[in-house]
Amino acid sequence: MAHSPTPKTLQVATPGSLGPVTPEEVSLLEKLDLARLPRHVAVIMDGNGRWAQKRRLPRIAGHRSGTQSARTTIETCARLKIEALTLYAFSVENWRRPKTEIDFLMALLREYLRKEMPLIQKNNIRMRFLGRMDELPAGVQNDVRDAMEKTAGNQGMVLCVALNYGGRAEIVDAMNAILSERNGHGTSNKITEEQLSRHLYTEGLPDPDLLIRTSGEMRVSNFLLWQIAYAEIFVTETLWPDFSRARLLEALLEFQKRERRYGGIREGQASSEKPARAAGH
Repeated sequence: MAHSPTPKTLQVATPGSLGPVTPEEVSLLEKLDLARLPRHVAVIMDGNGRWAQKRRLPRIAGHRSGTQSARTTIETCARLKIEALTLYAFSVENWRRPKTEIDFLMALLREYLRKEMPLIQKNNIRMRFLGRMDELPAGVQNDVRDAMEKTAGNQGMVLCVALNYGGRAEIVDAMNAILSERNGHGTSNKITEEQLSRHLYTEGLPDPDLLIRTSGEMRVSNFLLWQIAYAEIFVTETLWPDFSRARLLEALLEFQKRERRYGGIREGQASSEKPARAAGH
């Protein structure tokens, strides 16, 4: 699916764009430079099962509680004028889980899309789904298409939901798309990084600047393997259902403290070669 290129129009949030804030959030916002936020934030939402286990609840209770953290993260990033947010919702490996849990997760996704659509529209968010959609249940595929169609005209943050997603699978799919494109043309040119990037699920979006992983695990779990090559990684011990707006602001603040380098060049030196952060699409 082709996506229009991103216009290079800088949009910056104002301190009051988040609405009512707690004293902890006020303290974090005072330290945060709203003009230097990452363009693209990716999140591995981990820890739902452990959160439920600690409370002697079924795993599905953790998944349901995690939807509130997703809502908070989505709305906060949208109001901060972050260009893109990608949430890792369901991996290709997750099909190994018990059928009852898989069925619940699919039903929860469909419920979430229906209930959260007013909030998505209110915040002018455009939805995209990354992964092998054709392998999902028919009802889920229908809801995914409906969500993309309803939000296609929105001009705010792009919300990408990685669903039936795997980083290796994405690269394989991109390579097959290139081969299909070349079929019959007799070309022997080598495949370039730029060409492969144009065939990834995230085509048209900047690569993530910041990858957040909750629950303290130190691995990327087959998530955006190509795109996170130069991303800053923030790992927090917080379990996903407990991931609040304050914890998100902490991650953004930590991102700004790090000296960004690209092949040994500081971010400021490379700025002339890197496009400005934009919020329009």
